[in-house]
Amino acid sequence: MSDLPRKAVTRTAKLAALPLGFAGRATWGLGKRIVGESAEIVGRELQQRTAEQLFKVLGELKGGAMKFGQALSVFESALPEEVAGPYRAALTKLQEAAPPMPTRTVHTVLRERLGEDWQGLFLEFEDKPSAAASIGQVHRAVWHDGREVAVKVQYPGAGEALLSDLNQLSRFARLLGPLIPGMDVKPLITELKDRVSEELDYGLEAQAQRAHAEEFDGDPDVVVPDVVHQCEQVLVTEWMDGIPLSEIISDGTEAQRDRAGQLLSRFLFSGPARTGLLHADPHPGNFRLLPGGPEGEDDWRLGVLDFGTVDRLPGGLPEPIGEALRMTLDGEAEAVYEMLCTEGFVKESIELDPDAVLDYLLPIIEPARAEEFTFTRGWMRSQAGRIADPRSPAYQLAKQLNLPPAYLLIHRVTLSTIGVLCQLGATVRLREELEEWLPAFLPEDPLEEEPAAQA
Repeated sequence: MSDLPRKAVTRTAKLAALPLGFAGRATWGLGKRIVGESAEIVGRELQQRTAEQLFKVLGELKGGAMKFGQALSVFESALPEEVAGPYRAALTKLQEAAPPMPTRTVHTVLRERLGEDWQGLFLEFEDKPSAAASIGQVHRAVWHDGREVAVKVQYPGAGEALLSDLNQLSRFARLLGPLIPGMDVKPLITELKDRVSEELDYGLEAQAQRAHAEEFDGDPDVVVPDVVHQCEQVLVTEWMDGIPLSEIISDGTEAQRDRAGQLLSRFLFSGPARTGLLHADPHPGNFRLLPGGPEGEDDWRLGVLDFGTVDRLPGGLPEPIGEALRMTLDGEAEAVYEMLCTEGFVKESIELDPDAVLDYLLPIIEPARAEEFTFTRGWMRSQAGRIADPRSPAYQLAKQLNLPPAYLLIHRVTLSTIGVLCQLGATVRLREELEEWLPAFLPEDPLEEEPAAQA
């Protein structure tokens, strides 16, 4: 498919076919069971077939459907290994590629937004896109001053397509839920819908990217390309080479994986502290490994792309996160429970056992306890399985907890980043980053306050 399908009937028909396909495969699965194949084998085949159809449709649609697919992609490591293969292959395609917009459409947008003589702004412009995403595609070019640039062009009708897809997907949320154990899909789709207008606004994206580029200018670990030009539907930024994180996940060395994981963790926690913004789209397609880190050419830096979705946190990450994490690690069940109630994680109408809450939280925050922690798909699967199993106390408790709106995006970004760390299989000194960047994670030193108190 060469253009973004925008006719509501076409898009709706494609998405409407998904639950019908699921129902058809469920009937097929019942038939297989009747002839004696085990439920486990049938279930595995059903997941594989479901994945193949789902991601085929998502990839063709781009828009909100592809956005949803990318959001799910980082949780692929929660799937049982025997069914993760088909997901992984389909999702990697979603992360790095999609059918391109016709050249004539690209030229029309550029002419309308940059002017009739738009070609005069570039010394070179490659018509073939170098990357495609959910609402636009990127072309490599040379700006008139000689700088290599990335030109992001928004698909015409992207906004309507995005909302149409997500509205359809929200109807099928219950059917899509089993794709990722322990994850409620409906709030994810609602949040993606809430962010549509923000993501379509390249002016907001340019502001967020400039803020990061300025703050991280000259940083030894993190590289953010600067904004060169921005107007409606077109965003021109400095070009950045490097190895896509998806390639590090599939073929990287252990040193590359560990370095990428460390820097990803550092960027997650340092970004809000340094810029007041949280980069909220941490899928592997938005990151690169670049040579030339602090230890020289054999070391690596993290390149960060796509600031279309950010959470605005003027004071950095909320202090209750750091405080609750520290108290949980210290085993202070009553204090943790009190804070969760105060922040709205436990509704007033519900009463829980503080020790049970602590038992629920401790395995999840295990990476923050150790000096270094190796994130693995097995660990991610064990966490997902614990929360997804209806027989588990963790499942019963999780159903009673609430996620306040102010924490929704932070929660998803943190979970997504952990998903990527597990895909990398990275060994990370996470506690080091928390101590450096997470407000209130380290208790205040009373000695530091003493001189001020005496004065």
